[in-house]
Amino acid sequence: MQAPGLDGRPAPDYVTAMARAPHADRFAEVESWVFDLDNTLYPPEARLFDLIDARMTGWIMAALDVGEAEAGRLRRHWWESHGTTLAGLMAEHAIDPWAFLHHVHDVPLDRLAPDPVLAARIAALPGRRIVYTNGSAPWARRVLAARGLAAAFDAVYGVEDAGFRPKPERAAFETVFARGGVDPARAAMFEDDARNLIAPWEMGMRTVHVAPAPAAAPHVQHHAADLAAFLAGLAPVAA
Repeated sequence: MQAPGLDGRPAPDYVTAMARAPHADRFAEVESWVFDLDNTLYPPEARLFDLIDARMTGWIMAALDVGEAEAGRLRRHWWESHGTTLAGLMAEHAIDPWAFLHHVHDVPLDRLAPDPVLAARIAALPGRRIVYTNGSAPWARRVLAARGLAAAFDAVYGVEDAGFRPKPERAAFETVFARGGVDPARAAMFEDDARNLIAPWEMGMRTVHVAPAPAAAPHVQHHAADLAAFLAGLAPVAA
Protein backbone atom coordinates (compact mmCIF):
# COMPACT_ATOMS: atom_id res chain seq x y z
CA MET A 1 0.00 0.00 0.00
CA GLN A 2 1.45 3.36 -1.02
CA ALA A 3 1.58 6.36 1.27
CA PRO A 4 -0.19 9.59 0.28
CA GLY A 5 1.31 11.26 -2.79
CA LEU A 6 3.64 14.23 -2.80
CA ASP A 7 0.79 16.60 -3.63
CA GLY A 8 -0.91 15.63 -0.35
CA ARG A 9 -3.60 13.54 -1.95
CA PRO A 10 -3.71 9.80 -1.18
CA ALA A 11 -2.42 7.54 -3.91
CA PRO A 12 -5.21 5.49 -5.58
CA ASP A 13 -4.27 2.16 -4.05
CA TYR A 14 -4.08 3.80 -0.61
CA VAL A 15 -7.63 5.11 -1.07
CA THR A 16 -8.84 1.66 -2.15
CA ALA A 17 -7.19 -0.06 0.82
CA MET A 18 -8.64 2.39 3.33
CA ALA A 19 -12.11 2.05 1.78
CA ARG A 20 -11.85 -1.67 2.32
CA ALA A 21 -10.48 -1.20 5.86
CA PRO A 22 -12.59 1.54 7.44
CA HIS A 23 -11.40 0.90 11.02
CA ALA A 24 -7.71 0.42 10.34
CA ASP A 25 -6.52 3.90 11.32
CA ARG A 26 -8.16 3.60 14.74
CA PHE A 27 -6.24 0.40 15.49
CA ALA A 28 -2.88 1.34 13.97
CA GLU A 29 -1.06 1.46 17.33
CA VAL A 30 -2.59 -1.70 18.80
CA GLU A 31 0.00 -4.24 19.95
CA SER A 32 -2.25 -6.53 22.04
CA TRP A 33 -5.54 -7.95 20.79
CA VAL A 34 -7.65 -9.33 23.63
CA PHE A 35 -10.70 -11.48 22.86
CA ASP A 36 -13.42 -12.81 25.10
CA LEU A 37 -14.37 -16.42 24.40
CA ASP A 38 -18.01 -17.41 24.77
CA ASN A 39 -20.33 -15.88 22.15
CA THR A 40 -17.36 -13.87 20.87
CA LEU A 41 -15.10 -16.46 19.24
CA TYR A 42 -18.05 -18.63 18.27
CA PRO A 43 -21.47 -17.43 17.07
CA PRO A 44 -24.24 -17.13 19.67
CA GLU A 45 -26.42 -19.13 17.28
CA ALA A 46 -24.48 -22.20 18.43
CA ARG A 47 -26.32 -21.79 21.75
CA LEU A 48 -23.50 -23.52 23.55
CA PHE A 49 -24.07 -21.36 26.59
CA ASP A 50 -27.57 -22.84 26.93
CA LEU A 51 -25.90 -26.10 27.94
CA ILE A 52 -23.65 -24.34 30.43
CA ASP A 53 -26.60 -22.39 31.87
CA ALA A 54 -28.51 -25.62 32.49
CA ARG A 55 -25.54 -27.17 34.27
CA MET A 56 -25.05 -24.04 36.39
CA THR A 57 -28.66 -24.16 37.51
CA GLY A 58 -28.48 -27.88 38.23
CA TRP A 59 -25.29 -27.47 40.27
CA ILE A 60 -26.86 -24.71 42.39
CA MET A 61 -30.01 -26.78 42.98
CA ALA A 62 -27.95 -29.69 44.24
CA ALA A 63 -25.37 -27.73 46.23
CA LEU A 64 -27.81 -25.38 47.96
CA ASP A 65 -30.84 -27.71 48.05
CA VAL A 66 -33.14 -25.27 46.29
CA GLY A 67 -35.64 -25.56 43.47
CA GLU A 68 -35.14 -24.45 39.89
CA ALA A 69 -36.99 -21.16 40.32
CA GLU A 70 -34.93 -20.21 43.37
CA ALA A 71 -31.72 -21.21 41.62
CA GLY A 72 -32.66 -18.89 38.77
CA ARG A 73 -33.43 -16.06 41.18
CA LEU A 74 -30.09 -16.52 42.92
CA ARG A 75 -28.25 -16.49 39.62
CA ARG A 76 -29.86 -13.18 38.63
CA HIS A 77 -28.99 -11.76 42.05
CA TRP A 78 -25.37 -12.88 41.79
CA TRP A 79 -25.06 -11.58 38.24
CA GLU A 80 -26.25 -8.14 39.31
CA SER A 81 -24.39 -8.03 42.65
CA HIS A 82 -21.16 -9.89 41.93
CA GLY A 83 -20.73 -9.95 38.16
CA THR A 84 -21.08 -13.70 37.62
CA THR A 85 -22.75 -16.75 39.13
CA LEU A 86 -19.37 -18.10 40.25
CA ALA A 87 -18.39 -14.86 41.98
CA GLY A 88 -21.69 -14.83 43.86
CA LEU A 89 -21.32 -18.44 44.95
CA MET A 90 -17.81 -17.77 46.20
CA ALA A 91 -18.77 -14.57 48.01
CA GLU A 92 -21.94 -15.84 49.65
CA HIS A 93 -21.34 -19.58 50.00
CA ALA A 94 -17.54 -20.01 49.91
CA ILE A 95 -17.75 -22.77 47.31
CA ASP A 96 -14.76 -24.42 45.62
CA PRO A 97 -14.55 -22.63 42.27
CA TRP A 98 -12.90 -25.54 40.50
CA ALA A 99 -15.66 -27.97 41.47
CA PHE A 100 -18.19 -25.59 39.94
CA LEU A 101 -16.15 -24.87 36.79
CA HIS A 102 -15.41 -28.54 36.09
CA HIS A 103 -19.11 -29.34 36.37
CA VAL A 104 -20.53 -26.52 34.25
CA HIS A 105 -17.97 -26.91 31.47
CA ASP A 106 -18.56 -30.65 31.09
CA VAL A 107 -20.58 -30.21 27.91
CA PRO A 108 -20.15 -31.56 24.37
CA LEU A 109 -18.72 -29.22 21.75
CA ASP A 110 -20.34 -30.79 18.71
CA ARG A 111 -22.26 -27.55 18.13
CA LEU A 112 -19.00 -25.84 17.18
CA ALA A 113 -17.27 -26.07 13.82
CA PRO A 114 -13.80 -24.95 12.71
CA ASP A 115 -13.67 -21.45 11.24
CA PRO A 116 -10.56 -21.17 9.06
CA VAL A 117 -11.50 -17.68 7.85
CA LEU A 118 -11.68 -16.31 11.38
CA ALA A 119 -8.49 -18.17 12.31
CA ALA A 120 -6.61 -16.58 9.42
CA ARG A 121 -7.85 -13.08 10.22
CA ILE A 122 -6.91 -13.34 13.89
CA ALA A 123 -3.51 -14.80 13.02
CA ALA A 124 -2.87 -11.87 10.66
CA LEU A 125 -3.21 -9.29 13.43
CA PRO A 126 0.17 -7.79 14.38
CA GLY A 127 1.40 -8.14 17.93
CA ARG A 128 0.11 -10.48 20.63
CA ARG A 129 -3.27 -12.17 20.39
CA ILE A 130 -4.86 -13.14 23.69
CA VAL A 131 -8.01 -14.87 24.92
CA TYR A 132 -9.39 -13.71 28.27
CA THR A 133 -12.55 -15.40 29.52
CA ASN A 134 -14.67 -15.52 32.67
CA GLY A 135 -14.61 -19.26 32.17
CA SER A 136 -11.52 -21.32 32.92
CA ALA A 137 -8.43 -21.49 30.73
CA PRO A 138 -8.88 -25.26 30.17
CA TRP A 139 -12.41 -24.58 28.93
CA ALA A 140 -11.12 -21.88 26.61
CA ARG A 141 -8.52 -24.22 25.13
CA ARG A 142 -11.19 -26.87 24.44
CA VAL A 143 -13.35 -24.33 22.63
CA LEU A 144 -10.42 -22.90 20.66
CA ALA A 145 -9.44 -26.39 19.53
CA ALA A 146 -13.00 -27.14 18.41
CA ARG A 147 -13.08 -23.88 16.44
CA GLY A 148 -9.65 -24.40 14.89
CA LEU A 149 -8.42 -21.18 16.49
CA ALA A 150 -5.82 -22.44 18.97
CA ALA A 151 -2.79 -21.70 16.80
CA ALA A 152 -3.91 -18.11 16.24
CA PHE A 153 -3.40 -17.11 19.88
CA ASP A 154 -0.29 -16.46 21.92
CA ALA A 155 -1.87 -16.75 25.38
CA VAL A 156 -5.07 -17.87 27.08
CA TYR A 157 -6.24 -16.52 30.45
CA GLY A 158 -9.21 -17.67 32.49
CA VAL A 159 -10.99 -16.41 35.57
CA GLU A 160 -8.46 -18.29 37.70
CA ASP A 161 -5.70 -16.04 36.36
CA ALA A 162 -7.54 -13.06 37.89
CA GLY A 163 -7.75 -14.78 41.28
CA PHE A 164 -11.32 -15.81 40.39
CA ARG A 165 -12.37 -12.16 40.25
CA PRO A 166 -14.64 -11.76 37.22
CA LYS A 167 -15.01 -9.31 34.46
CA PRO A 168 -16.45 -6.64 34.65
CA GLU A 169 -14.32 -5.82 37.74
CA ARG A 170 -11.48 -3.50 36.78
CA ALA A 171 -9.17 -5.33 39.19
CA ALA A 172 -9.70 -8.52 37.20
CA PHE A 173 -8.58 -6.83 33.99
CA GLU A 174 -5.62 -5.20 35.71
CA THR A 175 -4.45 -8.54 37.12
CA VAL A 176 -4.67 -10.39 33.81
CA PHE A 177 -3.13 -7.54 31.81
CA ALA A 178 -0.23 -7.34 34.25
CA ARG A 179 0.36 -11.07 33.83
CA GLY A 180 0.11 -10.81 30.07
CA GLY A 181 2.18 -7.65 29.66
CA VAL A 182 -0.73 -5.81 28.06
CA ASP A 183 -0.46 -2.03 27.81
CA PRO A 184 -4.11 -0.88 27.68
CA ALA A 185 -3.17 2.25 25.73
CA ARG A 186 -1.92 0.00 22.92
CA ALA A 187 -4.56 -2.72 23.10
CA ALA A 188 -8.04 -3.61 21.90
CA MET A 189 -10.77 -5.58 23.66
CA PHE A 190 -13.40 -7.68 21.86
CA GLU A 191 -16.43 -8.68 23.98
CA ASP A 192 -20.01 -9.87 23.53
CA ASP A 193 -21.10 -8.44 26.92
CA ALA A 194 -21.06 -4.65 26.65
CA ARG A 195 -20.68 -4.13 30.41
CA ASN A 196 -17.34 -5.93 30.20
CA LEU A 197 -16.07 -3.13 27.98
CA ILE A 198 -16.48 -0.41 30.62
CA ALA A 199 -13.20 -1.06 32.45
CA PRO A 200 -11.16 -1.57 29.24
CA TRP A 201 -12.53 1.72 27.88
CA GLU A 202 -11.67 3.52 31.12
CA MET A 203 -8.17 2.04 30.90
CA GLY A 204 -7.67 3.46 27.41
CA MET A 205 -8.29 0.40 25.24
CA ARG A 206 -10.10 0.35 21.91
CA THR A 207 -13.38 -1.46 22.55
CA VAL A 208 -15.35 -3.65 20.16
CA HIS A 209 -18.79 -5.02 21.02
CA VAL A 210 -19.21 -8.36 19.24
CA ALA A 211 -22.96 -8.94 19.09
CA PRO A 212 -25.86 -9.10 16.63
CA ALA A 213 -27.07 -5.62 17.64
CA PRO A 214 -24.96 -2.64 18.76
CA ALA A 215 -25.15 -1.24 22.27
CA ALA A 216 -25.40 2.54 22.42
CA ALA A 217 -22.98 3.51 25.18
CA PRO A 218 -19.88 5.72 25.43
CA HIS A 219 -17.68 2.73 26.32
CA VAL A 220 -18.66 0.89 23.11
CA GLN A 221 -16.46 2.42 20.43
CA HIS A 222 -17.02 -0.14 17.67
CA HIS A 223 -19.58 -2.81 16.87
CA ALA A 224 -18.99 -6.12 15.08
CA ALA A 225 -22.00 -8.18 14.09
CA ASP A 226 -19.56 -10.48 12.25
CA LEU A 227 -16.14 -10.71 13.89
CA ALA A 228 -14.33 -12.10 10.83
CA ALA A 229 -15.76 -9.34 8.64
CA PHE A 230 -14.77 -6.68 11.15
CA LEU A 231 -11.22 -8.00 11.31
CA ALA A 232 -11.11 -7.95 7.51
CA GLY A 233 -11.69 -4.21 7.88
CA LEU A 234 -8.35 -3.96 9.67
CA ALA A 235 -6.43 -5.25 6.65
CA PRO A 236 -3.88 -2.39 6.42
CA VAL A 237 -3.07 -2.88 10.11
CA ALA A 238 -2.49 -6.58 9.50
CA ALA A 239 -0.58 -6.06 6.26
